[in-house]
Amino acid sequence: MSLATLDVVVRFALYLDLALAFGMAFFALCAPQVRDSLPLPRLLASAGLTGIVLSILGLAVLSASMAGVPLAQVDAESVSMVLTGMSLGTAWMVRIGGLALVVAAARLVPRRPTTALWAASFGGAVAVGGLPWAGHGAMGKGAIGWLHLAADIAHLLAAGIWVGALAFLLLLVARPSARTDPAHLWATHRALDGFSLVGTVVVAVIVVTGVVNAWLLVGAANIFSLPGTLYGQLLIAKLLLFAVMLGFAAVNRYRLTPAFAARIDARDHRGAVVALRVSVALETGCAALVLALVAWLGTLQPTVSAM
Repeated sequence: MSLATLDVVVRFALYLDLALAFGMAFFALCAPQVRDSLPLPRLLASAGLTGIVLSILGLAVLSASMAGVPLAQVDAESVSMVLTGMSLGTAWMVRIGGLALVVAAARLVPRRPTTALWAASFGGAVAVGGLPWAGHGAMGKGAIGWLHLAADIAHLLAAGIWVGALAFLLLLVARPSARTDPAHLWATHRALDGFSLVGTVVVAVIVVTGVVNAWLLVGAANIFSLPGTLYGQLLIAKLLLFAVMLGFAAVNRYRLTPAFAARIDARDHRGAVVALRVSVALETGCAALVLALVAWLGTLQPTVSAM
């Protein structure tokens, strides 16, 4: 596997992992009624530790790429140059600190859940917020550069909340029937219904920051040239997948969740649960594909010249 391909793979895995570390902790804060339905300490600790491993691998890949050598030949001097001589090196160390906080907070969840989840959410947000320093958002200068960086950070944080919530909800509705009782079903419904307001805000932030990023990277005058570039094609695919996710979210909120509530009392919830399970799984799959495209886009120049 080439370094370029490995870079995309590691970026995707890291984006997904950090979104889960931040988003699941944040969702647990918003839906305290389902905190005990999942093994949160294990999930958060695993996400934090995996993020640290992926960050180390990503640093090695970046150092090898900058030094122009294979991954197996990267040395401590090349790694040190990235860590101490570039702003993304500082962001990398801050990310490791954020992930270490997630791991530490995970151990406190059983004893002090609210405090621990706030700490894990903060650590996850710090880790996610450091990602744009290694992408297009950190390339600008002056006020426009800071605007782009801020929009990138807000975009990724909102996406992390959405992805984490989807993963949490998928695990809730995928619970085996033998371990499902009315209390769990109603808690799941309240989590689905209660997240709707936060979800609306998240979508609004993603849309606004996405428009800002597109304007700064591509420019309004170049929109019609996008289909003629690889970057543009991937960006269009990302937007189409985002639209599909919005469709699933709307179906979940306005159709499947109310139907689920009606079936709980009727004790005929199996079909409603399966419908929710399929819908949330498909939406989660779309989210994973979006993150894969984001990882690929981050390695390309947003040029509008012909391929």
